[in-house]
Amino acid sequence: MWAYESVFYQIYPLGFCGAPFENDGNLEHRILKVMDWIPHMKKLGVNAIYFSPVFESDTHGYNTRDYSKIDVRLGTNEDFKEVCDALHKEGIKVVLDGVFNHVGRGFWAFQDVQKNRQNSPYINWFNRIDFGGNSNYNDGFWYEGWEGNYDLVKLNLWNPDVVNHILENVKKWIDEFDIDGLRLDVAYCLQEDFLKRLRWETSQWKEDFYLLGEMLHGDYNRLMNDSMLHSATNYECYKGLHSSFNSMNMFEINHSLLRQFGPENWTLYKGKHLLSFVDNHDVTRVASILGNEKHLPLIYALMFGMPGIPCVYYGSEWGAKANKSEGDPALRPSFEAPVWNELTTKLAKLCEIKKASHALNYGSFRSVLLTNKQCIFERKSDQERVLVAINADENDFTAHFDAGCGMAVDLVTGENHDFGGGSVLPAYSMAFWKMER
Repeated sequence: MWAYESVFYQIYPLGFCGAPFENDGNLEHRILKVMDWIPHMKKLGVNAIYFSPVFESDTHGYNTRDYSKIDVRLGTNEDFKEVCDALHKEGIKVVLDGVFNHVGRGFWAFQDVQKNRQNSPYINWFNRIDFGGNSNYNDGFWYEGWEGNYDLVKLNLWNPDVVNHILENVKKWIDEFDIDGLRLDVAYCLQEDFLKRLRWETSQWKEDFYLLGEMLHGDYNRLMNDSMLHSATNYECYKGLHSSFNSMNMFEINHSLLRQFGPENWTLYKGKHLLSFVDNHDVTRVASILGNEKHLPLIYALMFGMPGIPCVYYGSEWGAKANKSEGDPALRPSFEAPVWNELTTKLAKLCEIKKASHALNYGSFRSVLLTNKQCIFERKSDQERVLVAINADENDFTAHFDAGCGMAVDLVTGENHDFGGGSVLPAYSMAFWKMER
C-alpha cells in the first residue's frame, strides 16, 4: 500500500484559501491557490495530501449540501480536477475527507423533508425523524443531530438508498478527480456494514485505494482490519507526544508505543499503520502547545521515527502558532505564501529519511534506552535496522547501551557513528542511526 511509504500534508481548504465562513453562493476559484504551493510541498518532501472537506457545504465543510460538487467558495469541479492533475503529475497522492455520518441542513434531501414533511420520500434518509417533536431550529419536527448538534443532520446508513448515493459520489470522485483515498470523518460513528461495503467497492474501482478513519478512543482494530479501514488516526500517541516533552517524561510516549507496537504478543497494532500527527485542524498548533520551542524539531523526529504514517499540518512545518481557545479560524488560516526556515529544513530531512527507510515504513518497535529526558528505540525490518535517538535535555547526554554492532551512519547528518565507549547525544538533538548489517 502506497500510503505506508508516504508522508502526508494536510490542508483545510476553506481556511487555506481564505473563503468566507458562511456559504455566500458566490463562485470564486480559490482552490487553484493549492497549485502555487506544490513547489513547497515538493521541496518539503511530502508525497500525499489530505484535503479536509472540499464539497458544497453550509459553513465549515462538515455540513455537506451536495456531495457531487466542489464548494462554490473554492471553485468548480473543473478547478479541482486541475489541482488534482497537477498534484498527481508531481507524484503527490490525493486523499479527500469523506463526511458520511451526517450532512448539513442545506443538504437537498433534508430540505425536501422540511418542505414536504410527511410526504417527503427522503424521511428515511435521516435518523429518527419525529414529527411530534421539534429542534432548536423550530422545523416543526425532531431529528437526530450528531452529538446534539442540529446543524449536523445524522444520516441513516442502514438505508440502502443513502449508501448507494454516497457510493455513487465516491465513484464519481475517483472517475473525475482520480483520488487515491478517503479520510472518514468520525469513523467511530459509522456502521461496520457500511465500511465493509465501502472497502469492497473502492477496492474494485481503484487498486490500493486507501481508507483512513478518524478514531479517538477504544480499540482501533474494531474498524481497522482487512475488511474495513486500512488505517486510523493515532490520537492516543498525539497526546503522549507533546505531554512527554512538556512534563519531561519520555516514559509516557514510550508506554503508548509499547502498548501499540511493542514486541509482546498482546500489543494492539503490531504491523498496522496508523496516521501519526502532532497537530491538525481540530487542535492547538504544536508550536503553541510545547513549553520549550527547542523541542519542536524533536517532537517531529519522534513522530517520524515511531511506527505510523506521518502527517504534517500546513503552516506547522515552519512553526506557525494558534491556540484552540482562539477558535477554528485561528487554527485554519490563510497564509499568503509558504515559509521556509530552519524547522522546515529539518522536516524536509525527516521526510527524506522516512520515505527511503524500509525499517521506518514497516519495521518492528523495541525500546532500547529510556530516561525522563532521553529515549532510544529500534525500528527493524528484514531489510534494515534503524535506531532513533532523542535527547530533550539542555545538556549533552552519553548513552550506554548494547547497539548490537560497532558502526552505523547517522541518516540526519550523513556521518559515520562508532558506538564504542558510549554515544554522545548533544543537547536538544536527534539521531537516526542506520546500523551496519
